[in-house]
Amino acid sequence: MYVIDRNLAVIKPKQPFLDWLRKTPGHEVDLTLEQLRLDCTALLIPEFEEPEDAVAFIDEIGVELFEAELGSWVDDASQWPKERSLANFWLWFDVEIHGTVVDLVDEAVPADTPAPQRGERSAGGR
Repeated sequence: MYVIDRNLAVIKPKQPFLDWLRKTPGHEVDLTLEQLRLDCTALLIPEFEEPEDAVAFIDEIGVELFEAELGSWVDDASQWPKERSLANFWLWFDVEIHGTVVDLVDEAVPADTPAPQRGERSAGGR
């Protein structure tokens, strides 16, 4: 067990994301917001002393994160909302920043493991 020199950012959808997902043809889901927020994307980000610095880092990649979250649910980008700005990212998602990350596995993390699409399950139960 050892502390990793990284912060953790958890991207949690808000109601506008769920509203969009429910209206997207062929991708309607029967989830509550609470259910949707139970299994969220967790990102290792650089270690920052101040939470505000971590939020500034998220700001730099917010549009990319917005598109990644949309794409993890709906492959067809033509069905994504047209306005994918940083401001809308923050309207559609909460971000939790965690400063202590502990690795409990004594093995190296495989670098070539692709992220699963939503609806697929990884070995970790996602």
